[in-house]
Amino acid sequence: MPQTKPIVSVENVVASASIEQKIDLNEITEKFPDTEYHPEQFPGLVFRLNTPRTATLIFRTGKMVCTGAKSEEMAIKAVNTVVQKLRKGKIKIKNDAVITVQNIVAAINLGGKIHLEKAARTLPRSMYEPEQFPGLIHRMLDPKTVILLFASGKLVCTGAKKESDVYRSVHNLHSLLEEKNLMIYDQ
Repeated sequence: MPQTKPIVSVENVVASASIEQKIDLNEITEKFPDTEYHPEQFPGLVFRLNTPRTATLIFRTGKMVCTGAKSEEMAIKAVNTVVQKLRKGKIKIKNDAVITVQNIVAAINLGGKIHLEKAARTLPRSMYEPEQFPGLIHRMLDPKTVILLFASGKLVCTGAKKESDVYRSVHNLHSLLEEKNLMIYDQ
């Protein structure tokens, strides 16, 4: 049983969405002057919300990408809020958005240090080149995530599609680190 309980903090949820119709981005810019749209630099329009604090890219194809949410729930709420605001602003949107979480990034603290040199030799599907990058890169197969491990005992988990996958990845890795005596705790 692990000696500490990992502290997990979801930092960013990226969700894609589609309303399956073309949208006039210039019309949105006219009706929502605080949006950002510079088609000569980037084809998407940026629609920012303060609550939940997110940025949603809207493309003329009707596809959207929402970033900055701190939970799956918040990402879904943000996209639905954007669609609602567009409708209130008299932008004709026939369908509700179909939303899919693409990636969840979380920061984790294991509450102890990690012996990275030993971990690099012990953990399968791992890459550790301290001259290039101070963290060990570990690819987990189930759930399919990538976890960056740092000597400080801090981790970054990316690639999860559900928050439960983040917790499962962290639990599996933490148990493995404990089992292989790769954790160092200050007594």
